[in-house]
Amino acid sequence: MNGEIIMALDQLERERGISKDDLVEALEAVLLSAYRKHFGTTENVRIQFDRETGNIKVLSRRQVVLTVKDPRKEISLDEARAKNPKYQVGDVIEEEIPAHGFGRIAAQTAKQVVVQRLRDKERGMIYEEFAEREGDVVTGQIVRVERGIVIMDLGRVEGYILPQEQVRGEKYQERDRMKAYVLEVKRTPKGPQIFLSRTHPGLLKRLFELEVPEIRDGVVEIRAIAREAGSRSKVAVKANLPEVDALGACVGPRGARVQVIVQELRGERIDIIEWDDDPRVFVANALSPARVLRVDVNQEDRVARVIVPENQLSLAIGRDGQNARLAAKLTGWKVDIKSERNA
Repeated sequence: MNGEIIMALDQLERERGISKDDLVEALEAVLLSAYRKHFGTTENVRIQFDRETGNIKVLSRRQVVLTVKDPRKEISLDEARAKNPKYQVGDVIEEEIPAHGFGRIAAQTAKQVVVQRLRDKERGMIYEEFAEREGDVVTGQIVRVERGIVIMDLGRVEGYILPQEQVRGEKYQERDRMKAYVLEVKRTPKGPQIFLSRTHPGLLKRLFELEVPEIRDGVVEIRAIAREAGSRSKVAVKANLPEVDALGACVGPRGARVQVIVQELRGERIDIIEWDDDPRVFVANALSPARVLRVDVNQEDRVARVIVPENQLSLAIGRDGQNARLAAKLTGWKVDIKSERNA
């Protein structure tokens, strides 16, 4: 059995990167606790695990003193020097003591330690993997919905989409595969907890980065996003090279690139807007698809007064004010829209 323990420790160190020294330290600590519990002793003892043979020794530890008060923890100077004349007061003597019946318990305990450390190591690796992916997108399969929480299989761990991170009206069916934004990764005693989102603007940003090579390469830059998840979003993009068409790159041939994103977001409408450093131009672009006649800006109050043709007013405002609301969120300006006649 001792040989099997050594082989298991060597294998864990080689294949899983778990330090053999760390495993032995943990093993000795747990074996000590098991020994004290099994024999009901308060002796000052320690467990010595031989890293080469796997042999386990129980060693009593007694301090050399002039006057013995507790013989379980102390030994007189005279008695100590009878064993070795070199001992001095304050030295610690270790002697192996018999531990009949402890071998079976030690073997079981060693197995438990190895299994637990392996589990801890895997949990740690999963945590590190997903902690590095906070702010990224993962793909998973829905396994169940419990008390309004969508639980996704991400491979070696499950992810959770809480109700506030779910898109209103979006249906989550078992076995459906979908992408989600890694919102937060928490380390817990039971392993890492991965919290996901379907509503975060970062999901839309990462989907564009995945689908549009020009964005991944830095040729096109996403400058701002305004999103009402499940309904409509506006994305402001800018080309960093004059010869590149930022809008065309994001839309793709015959709209193929943006359609992949729309399908992933289950029909969410996406307006791709050209960024402009001039707030008047940017606000006008942000109100697309409405046609704008003029934009006057108040820099101090950050208010943009927008004039549109009479027949464009309802389009500029949008249903329930959504187009104007998203434009304001995208640009960071308060948008006041008036028709040409009212202006």
